[in-house]
Amino acid sequence: MADERTEREQRDEEAEAALASAGAAAAPAAAEQEDAPEERSPEGDAPGHLQPEEGAPVEGEVPPGDESAAGEPPHEGVAGEDLAAATAALDDPAPQDDDRAAQYLALAQRTQADFENFRRRATRERGEAEARGVGRLARELLPALDNLERALAATEAQDTELTKGVRLVQGELAAALRRAGIEAYTPKGEPFDPNVHEAMAEHSVEGAASGTVVEVYQPGYRLADTVLRPARVVVAA
Repeated sequence: MADERTEREQRDEEAEAALASAGAAAAPAAAEQEDAPEERSPEGDAPGHLQPEEGAPVEGEVPPGDESAAGEPPHEGVAGEDLAAATAALDDPAPQDDDRAAQYLALAQRTQADFENFRRRATRERGEAEARGVGRLARELLPALDNLERALAATEAQDTELTKGVRLVQGELAAALRRAGIEAYTPKGEPFDPNVHEAMAEHSVEGAASGTVVEVYQPGYRLADTVLRPARVVVAA
């Protein structure tokens, strides 16, 4: 009996020694695990953090095709090369300066052309107004000139001082009209022209062709191409 108790105690001691050896071996590993830093996921998620599903937008990122959400306006219909060209045009002010200079040059040319047209028109209108004034004055003076010519015809046989004075006045008035560009015309022997002649009578004249002016009752007057008074004539039938 004593031998059996000794063997049992020996086995218990061996078992306790084995347990003590296993505990001593496990103690350093536990210490190292306690000293090691806690590893976290690459995203730094806290325990309990839900991972986003694949394809879902992440906070702070701009979804593709929605550049306007990031504060940049979308460039619709503009290719990359066109956008680069537009940016270069904005950065380089030289083309804009050239366009502005061309606009100013065109404006100056149009202004100069308008001024030249105005100057020519003003000159023409001034000449026409002057001609109208001279023609109006001449029409008022022609009856007086006609009366002087009639007075001279009535006193043609007389050579008095009065006749000489009337002839002098008539000559001065006719010369003044000529200096103003007004000329008298007597179309005797010319074909009748209703534009410059006024037919007072028509009768047959031997040796005269039909439609020919055979007698001038009153001379006509014209200023350049304007007839101030047509010549009053007799036309052959």
